[in-house]
Amino acid sequence: MRPEQSVVRHSIVELADGTALAVQESGRADAPALLLLQGQANSHTWWTRLRERFADTHRTITFDYRGTGGTRAAEDKWSTSLFADDAREVLDASGVPRAFVYGTSMGGRVAQMLAIQSPGHVERLVLACTSPGGVVAVERSQEVRRELSQPDPRERTRALLRLMYTPDWFGHGRCSQLLGDPTMTSRAQALHLRVSARHDAADRLGEVAVPTLVMHGSDDLMAPVVNAQLIAERIRGAELVTTTAGRHGFFDEFAGDVSSTVRRFLRGRAGDV
Repeated sequence: MRPEQSVVRHSIVELADGTALAVQESGRADAPALLLLQGQANSHTWWTRLRERFADTHRTITFDYRGTGGTRAAEDKWSTSLFADDAREVLDASGVPRAFVYGTSMGGRVAQMLAIQSPGHVERLVLACTSPGGVVAVERSQEVRRELSQPDPRERTRALLRLMYTPDWFGHGRCSQLLGDPTMTSRAQALHLRVSARHDAADRLGEVAVPTLVMHGSDDLMAPVVNAQLIAERIRGAELVTTTAGRHGFFDEFAGDVSSTVRRFLRGRAGDV
């Protein structure tokens, strides 16, 4: 990877409603565009280490959701549909008529809506550790909800790490980029929670007409793996790959294997994932 490929280039996209979306690009400027969509209550830093795995083959594009990072927006009625519209605006402003799209967790929900609402903007779709939403989705257990709502923030962080990573991940001096944006207001955090909870694309996934790869960790308790199966069943021709023992952050913990699988899929090698 050449040094210039790892440099992140920053810009702002101004929307008609007054929102200012903070956008980040890296990788080869002349390469196919890869839009990376992060999880709930996270900025583009979710992709800090991961985006370099695509820098030699793609122009990676991220943006901070409303309420996160450098984006400035009214704290109002947000949804995965609105965030998908924001993603389309980012692609248009970046001069990208059609992009590969890789969404993880809530980003996978946003990616679903982008492929449904703006099908012409999506070349291939990767959905990881996500859910179709609606009544068919299998939600996390009450026990997991209790762990994530502990009053002590340190205990909440420990619980989140356990849900993200296997025991093997700990003890190696590692740090995670997946634990949320500390600059968010409490109102923005609540709105993001609502964005995820109210997502419902289950009845519209049949409209997704691009090659799709669905990925999940077999031991994910945040978004149980059955949700991956539900998505793959609803998108014609979708491929499903499960990482054994993987938890919600499997794409980070097992980044070598997972990113290689994504790269092969984006190259169009159907069935070779």
